[in-house]
Amino acid sequence: MAEIIFWSILGIIFYAYLGYPLFILFLSLFVNKKVNKGNIEPSVTFLIAAYNEEKNIREKLENTLSLDYPKEKLEIIVASDASEDRTDEIVKEFADQGVILHRVEGRVGKTETQNQTVKIVKGDIIIFSDATTKYKDDAIKKIVRNYNDPSIGAVSGRYEYVNPTGAPVGLGTILFWKYENSVKSRQTRIETVTGCCGCIYSVRKSLYEPLPRDIISDLVEPLKILEKGYRIAFEPEAVAYEETTETSKEEFGMRVRVISRGMVGLWYMRKLFNPFKYGFISFQLFSHKVLRWMIPFLLPFLLISNLFLIGHPFYTLTLIVQILFYIGALGGYLLDRMGKKAKLLAIPLYYCVVNAASVAAFFRTIFGKKAIVWETVRK
Repeated sequence: MAEIIFWSILGIIFYAYLGYPLFILFLSLFVNKKVNKGNIEPSVTFLIAAYNEEKNIREKLENTLSLDYPKEKLEIIVASDASEDRTDEIVKEFADQGVILHRVEGRVGKTETQNQTVKIVKGDIIIFSDATTKYKDDAIKKIVRNYNDPSIGAVSGRYEYVNPTGAPVGLGTILFWKYENSVKSRQTRIETVTGCCGCIYSVRKSLYEPLPRDIISDLVEPLKILEKGYRIAFEPEAVAYEETTETSKEEFGMRVRVISRGMVGLWYMRKLFNPFKYGFISFQLFSHKVLRWMIPFLLPFLLISNLFLIGHPFYTLTLIVQILFYIGALGGYLLDRMGKKAKLLAIPLYYCVVNAASVAAFFRTIFGKKAIVWETVRK
C-alpha cells in the first residue's frame, strides 16, 4: 500500500510540473492555430490600478507616456483606489499631458476599482497595468496586433522579472515565470491560454464584464471571455518588467492573496470544468491550476509513505533527497530572515513558500476570509 501511495503521488506531481507541459509541447508540434496578427492601431485605454503608489507612480507615468503608440489613440487613466498618500496629487501633475485621474472612494479593492473605471474609458482595447510595472517601448503595438484576429477577445503580455537585490526568493520567481511563459506560449499555439499576466493584459472593451470585488480579474475576466466563445492570446514580444519581492515573507503574503482569490475565481467559474462542453479549457484549468493547488496536501503523504519503504536502496535515496530538499528550504528561510542570500537554496525555498501559500489560501477560502483590498508590496 505504501508503494502504491508513493508512486501515485509522485505521478501526480510529475504530471503537474512536467507531464502537462511536455504534453502541451508535444501537441503544439502538430497543432498550430495561428493568430492572424496585423499592423493595426485601434484606440487604446491604458488603465493603471493604484493604491498608495507615491513612490512609483511618477516613474510609471513617464514610462507609459514614452511608449511607442500614437498619442491621439492612447488614453491613460490612473484608477486610484482611495489612495491616502500623494499618489493622486502626483497624477494630477500629468494632466496637461492627457493623463486622467479617476479616484474611486471607499477602498473597494482592485477589481471593483477597475469595474468602476471601465465605465468611463474610451478605447476599444483596454490594457490593464500595475503602478510598479515598466513596459518595453513597443509593448502596446505588440499587444494590439493580435486584435486583428476577430476570434481574439483578450491578450496577455509576458513578465520579465528582475531581481536587483539578488534575493533567493526573487531568483525562484524568475525561474518560475520563465517556465510559465513557455507553457503559455505553447497553449496559445494549440488553442488558447486560460489566464493572463495581471500586470500586462488586455481585453476588448465590448467584452469586458464587471466582476464581484473579491474575484481576481486577470484570471476570471479572461475566463468570462472564453465563456463567450473567444480565444485568449499570449504575446511573448509584449514585455513588462517587474521587480521581484525581496523576502519570503513578502512573497508568501502576496501568493496567499493571489491564490485565495484564484480559488474563489475558479469556483465562480466552475461551469468551465464541464469537459463535455468546454473540453480543452476544462483540461487546462484542472491540469495547470487545480492540480498545483492540491500538491502541498500530497507532499506529507509522499514523505510518510517513503518512510515505510526504507530498506530498498532506491527508496532510501528518495527519502534522503526529500529530507535534504526541505532542509534546504528551511535553511534558505532562516538565512532570508537574517537578511543573508543563498542562491543555491532559491528553488527549495521558493517551492516551499508557494506551496505553503496554497495551503494557507485554501483554508482562508474555506473559512470565507475574502482578499478584496491590496497593499503596496514592492517599494
